[in-house]
Amino acid sequence: MNRTELVSALSERTEVTRKDADAVLAALAEVIGDVVAKGDEKVTIPGFLTFERTLRAARAARNPQTGESIQIPAGHSVKVTAGSKLKEAAKGN
Repeated sequence: MNRTELVSALSERTEVTRKDADAVLAALAEVIGDVVAKGDEKVTIPGFLTFERTLRAARAARNPQTGESIQIPAGHSVKVTAGSKLKEAAKGN
């Protein structure tokens, strides 16, 4: 399902215009991005998803072309965890 299909489905289920559904989806993505960028708290949609910023430690790696050892600096990543309702849906229940 792409964004257009998602907006259409949201619009039909909530009985709002596609424009309004698209605006809500864009606002949700923006809010989640802002909170994750700050990194001081999680965004939780109960039973569905949790988004949080994590710290990746610095590590050594190898360049696959040359075999040379390189150092990868520490950085941040995003962890998305499925909630119980989403896990049940994935099982087909």
